Formats: sequence, C-alpha cells, structure tokens
Amino acid sequence: METLSTVATLRARVRAWKQAGERVAVVPTMGALHAGHLSLVHAARQQADRVIVTVFVNPIQFDNADDLATYPRTLEADSRLLSDAGVDVLYAPTAAQMYPPGFATRITVSGVSEGLCGGMRPGHFDGVATVVCKLLMQTLADRALFGEKDFQQVQVIRRMVTDLDLPVEIISCPTLREADGLALSSRNRRLGASMRQAAVALPRALEACARAIAGGAEVAPALAKVAQDLTAAGFERVEYVELRAEADLQPLTALPPGTSARLLAAAWLDGVRLIDGMPVPPAA
Repeated sequence: METLSTVATLRARVRAWKQAGERVAVVPTMGALHAGHLSLVHAARQQADRVIVTVFVNPIQFDNADDLATYPRTLEADSRLLSDAGVDVLYAPTAAQMYPPGFATRITVSGVSEGLCGGMRPGHFDGVATVVCKLLMQTLADRALFGEKDFQQVQVIRRMVTDLDLPVEIISCPTLREADGLALSSRNRRLGASMRQAAVALPRALEACARAIAGGAEVAPALAKVAQDLTAAGFERVEYVELRAEADLQPLTALPPGTSARLLAAAWLDGVRLIDGMPVPPAA
C-alpha cells in the first residue's frame, strides 16, 4: 500500500490505473477506523480493481470546536489496518492541501439536507458535500462506498452527485453492528464502560419501533416511546426520532403501503452524540 498526501501524486497513480483499464473505488473516511469501515473496504475490493481509502478529519463539517479537537486521530493504526485489508492507496491529505489559502467555495444540497442532523448541526452538510465532492474529483473514482448509519449523509451525497453530473456511482452498505446491536462508530470509544452498556438502548428502541410501525402502530406514539425509552436508559438528550421516506427523506406521519421508510435518531449519552437508523418494513 502506498500512502499519498497530495492531489498531484494521487492523480498520477490513478491515471496510470485507468490507462491500464482498471476500475477504481474509493472509501472516504475521517479515520479512527473500525470494522464498519473495513467492511466497506472489502466491498470495494469486490467491485473494483483498485481501492483508495481517504483519511481526512474535515474541519468544515464540524459545528463544535471541542468535537473537532477531540475527534480521534489514529493514522498509524489506520494505515496498518488498511494495508492488511489490501488497500492500494491511503490518501491522507493535510488541511492545507484540501483548503489552500483563498479557498472560498461551499456546496449546498437543499431538500435532503434539511432537518435531522442538518437541522441540529447548521452548515454540517455543506462541509460534507464540499469535502466529498473534492475527494471524488481528486480520486477520479468510478465508485464510492458509504455506510448507511449516516443515512442522511448518503442521501445528500447521492443528490449532489446526481445534480452535478459527477461520473461516479454511489454505493451504500448496510450498517455494521457490534454483537449487542450498537452501530459501529468511531465515537463509541469515548463512552465510559457503564454508558457503553446503556448505549444499546438506542438500537433496541429503534428496532422495536420499526416492528411496531410495520405492524400498524400509530407513528407519533411509537416515536415518543423511543424517546421515553432512551431517557429511561440514561441518555441525556434526544435530539430527534423521526420516520422519513428513504427516497427523499420527507417526514412521514403514517406508513403508506409499499413505501420504503427509515427510522432515524440522534441522542446524547455520556457527552457523546450517537446516531442510528433502522429500515422499516412496508406495512402489511
């Protein structure tokens, strides 16, 4: 595996691959890698001849300076994991490489970015869309893979790629979970031992809610019960629990027959913001 840090060296490597007729996949990350990231790498290896993983803690998507400062940075350990996973290039640009002096552009994706995390973190998805667009153009990848835990993020990226006619296929992969059901996340390691045990209330409450709604339960009381269960489990604050249509993330107050929907939630536990989501089976 090569480790590259400049656009020029990255594009030279990708250009050689493409001249040889090879397909390129990219897995964009902010590092602090775990098995969820590696599952995306393995999926990429199955779908492309060459795999690039990007590691860049993107400052313009953070709305909280403390969150940016404490975000785990483990590039050396990440590099070992990626090398063992058969990655061809680890692309780890500096902030100056990504945002040189005079950088003045932001990409805003309306509609799917509104509400949910977009409502709670103003400007967050502008930062996500901007950095992902840059990474897609820098890597010149044919395919880009993202996890569905950040479901709103996936839909924002899909909309951006469609609207800007970017020549890349966006592939989303199911959320990978720990044995007790908690969605894998780099932030999980910041939970204390007792709070880590309490965190499992989030996927359990969402799973029960999804079953209830699919079985015909009224949406509003089912969502309210999720918030009650999380508070009872020790969560400090529930930012949102919502039912949204998968295709365009429009809020749903009921589950129309045949509609693909997703429960989405964000809540704080032990000073850590956790997000999760569950697909809701079509109503019987």
